[in-house]
Amino acid sequence: MTKKAIAVIILEDIERIKESIMIKETLEKIEQISADTLAAIAESVSLDAVNDIRVKILGKKGELTAVLKTMGKLSAEERPVIGAKANEVREAVESAIAEQMSRLKSLNYETRLREEAIDVTLPGKRVSLGKPHPMSNVLSDMKEIFRAMGYTVVTGPEIEETRYVFDMLNTKEGHPARDESDTFYIENDVVLRTQTSSVQIRTMLENKPPIAIISPGRVFRRDEFDATHSPVFNQCEALVVDKNITFADLKGTLETFMKRLYGDSVRLRFRPHHFPYTEPSAEVDLSCFKCGGDGCSMCKGEGWIEMLGAGVVHPQVLRNCGIDPEVYSGFAFGVGLDRITMMRYEIDDLRHMYENDLRFLKQF
Repeated sequence: MTKKAIAVIILEDIERIKESIMIKETLEKIEQISADTLAAIAESVSLDAVNDIRVKILGKKGELTAVLKTMGKLSAEERPVIGAKANEVREAVESAIAEQMSRLKSLNYETRLREEAIDVTLPGKRVSLGKPHPMSNVLSDMKEIFRAMGYTVVTGPEIEETRYVFDMLNTKEGHPARDESDTFYIENDVVLRTQTSSVQIRTMLENKPPIAIISPGRVFRRDEFDATHSPVFNQCEALVVDKNITFADLKGTLETFMKRLYGDSVRLRFRPHHFPYTEPSAEVDLSCFKCGGDGCSMCKGEGWIEMLGAGVVHPQVLRNCGIDPEVYSGFAFGVGLDRITMMRYEIDDLRHMYENDLRFLKQF
């Protein structure tokens, strides 16, 4: 045998020895990974910890994966040995992870049951129920009263053209009510309505007599917010148009309305006044229902409380709406819903009704 052949045999023996050493080291490393991992899984106390172990060992960059990447250096006969051992360890680790996670989930569930236990013998929590706002109560009563007298409830836009708010109601240019110090203008001919009389105009334009409506809603004026004024408040206006309607019909309607709202003992007083859209016009006072007219703090010692404005519809307003004043007549009145509510419940400050203080609202 030549020296060359001997050298080749020696080299092959050396390679086999190296491979056997590498297999032994790889197997020992896999065994060590298995032992350490199973011990760590058994000691873990949270699901997150178990999941971290799974990623550390079995993930793409995990320790067991890194060991398997070295198998390319082994011979074809020896790779299956390492592969079989690695799969055995992977299965053992996955099984241990599944068992530990199942055990921890069960423990977590039992812990939650203990911590979130409900004592069914304890009294239940009282549910706070809402109540209608005092103004809602009064408005509901007003609607019921007028519907019983044959009226229809009509609403309209809060952003309105000046022709409906002023022009067709005989409120000419230069009238103080049209001044920017009193009215919120959006454009030259568009405003936030100052009264719900605009709904009356729209109703007369769209309907032929007989007409009997009330028009509740929000109105807007440039007022300071104090105990008796607000830039946003609520009105309810009424309109009746038919043949042979007189001031006496207006008085009878208002007496019926006030007595239904405040009781049969109340009395009404009519004082001459001027409104551009009614003629004749009147301010209407109500006998103080707290003192019966004797004088008290609510009526400021006068025995009467100013409540609303009213009158017979001006003939020109009827003409503006295409209604012949020679055939038809009517009456109208407007009352502040805020004021009626304050009087009914003896509320001394308008702001209480807008501040949403539960201490106040729960009294009604």
